[in-house]
Amino acid sequence: MEINKIAVIGAGNMGHQIALSAAISGFQVTCTDTNADILNKAIQFADSYLTERVNKGKLTSEVASQAREHLSFVPTVEQAVAEADLVIEAIIEKLAVKRKLFAQVNKLCPAHTILATNSSYIVSSKIADATTRPDKVCNMHFFNPALVMKLVEVVKGPHVSDETVDSVMNVAKKMGKTPVLLHKEIYGFLVNRLLQATRQEALKLLDMGVASFEDIDTAAMNGLGYPMGPFQLLDLTGVDLAYHVGMEKYRESGDPADRPSPTVVEKFTKGEWGKKVGRGFYDYE
Repeated sequence: MEINKIAVIGAGNMGHQIALSAAISGFQVTCTDTNADILNKAIQFADSYLTERVNKGKLTSEVASQAREHLSFVPTVEQAVAEADLVIEAIIEKLAVKRKLFAQVNKLCPAHTILATNSSYIVSSKIADATTRPDKVCNMHFFNPALVMKLVEVVKGPHVSDETVDSVMNVAKKMGKTPVLLHKEIYGFLVNRLLQATRQEALKLLDMGVASFEDIDTAAMNGLGYPMGPFQLLDLTGVDLAYHVGMEKYRESGDPADRPSPTVVEKFTKGEWGKKVGRGFYDYE
């Protein structure tokens, strides 16, 4: 199926960057959020980002102008998905919330519309039965920051049609991304399973008092060649995200080992969620 119109639900850090990336690539894009402040910040970001890219010679003024014309920020889900060929959900990592949204979107969008979740952990088979189109529900996981990172993980659950996968893979390619296809659903997909092993060990070393988080980051960067340390990455992706993901897994498994690290719980409780709020493991103010 030819996809021309994309709706992004959730205008936070991931959502507005996915929307802007799609608009720059020529898609007609609508982006929405229930929080008016977040939506306004997304509009301001889009305007400033495009201006900066033109000033730096990274985009022509024509491309930037067309991208902004292709990108609309709207206050309701109804407006966002009414004519969409593809909906990309980028909201909080809570299964119940996602299922409620997908059930709503399923009733509002055209019959042909593909519904994708940007979730980095929750597989689409846990969401698909909230809709009447399970064959058109899949994972399309972008990486943060979505305007920069090339990788997109597309996950083909047992309910997903080949046509849906082909369409989503093609959208990623048209956005200048490098998609990889997972033929089976698995918790954490590819990259996060690799990252999680490093993150869990880093948090364990910190919780045990073996080394400071700064020195653990320094060791990872200078000893393993990582572009950033595990705590820098936690701050970038969001300590709150790590908390919610851990709690979702714990609720599902009941295994105490799946609970978030005590350090993550402490940071979450204090509201030290990372770079987006000015403080996490590091101070960004």
